[in-house]
Amino acid sequence: MTKILFVCHGNICRSPMAMFIMKKMVKDKGLENDFLIESAATSTEEIGNDMYPPAKRKLSEKNIPFIAHRARQIGFDEYDEWDYIFCMDGNNMRNLRYIICANPKQKIYKLLDTKDVADPWYTRDFEQAYQDIYKGCEMWLDRILKVNKN
Repeated sequence: MTKILFVCHGNICRSPMAMFIMKKMVKDKGLENDFLIESAATSTEEIGNDMYPPAKRKLSEKNIPFIAHRARQIGFDEYDEWDYIFCMDGNNMRNLRYIICANPKQKIYKLLDTKDVADPWYTRDFEQAYQDIYKGCEMWLDRILKVNKN
């Protein structure tokens, strides 16, 4: 089983959007039993809160199913539980290193190789966030499936 964790600042916008987008992608390929996909925050600011309503609206608009979500912070001891940990931006990468301390197995990545997924909490551009997240999930799922074939 491939275990994926998506991480953003508060775990109410980008990382849960990525979690539900990736879950749909693997389900559409009939691979939902081969993946465990979750999300978490680097901060404690939103712990226990549901996904932000505009993020839910964007997922609904794009026909991405989702369920109730409760924000949580990643724990310092979770590193070994995941095969891939995807951060939405450089700040998330830096903050995650404070929590986890090291990346000896090189399993922490930015979702997009060339740019950050801008935080729609601040930009209010949930469409651009969705597009970037979708692109990153699509790219990484393709990479992961190629690695799993070998």
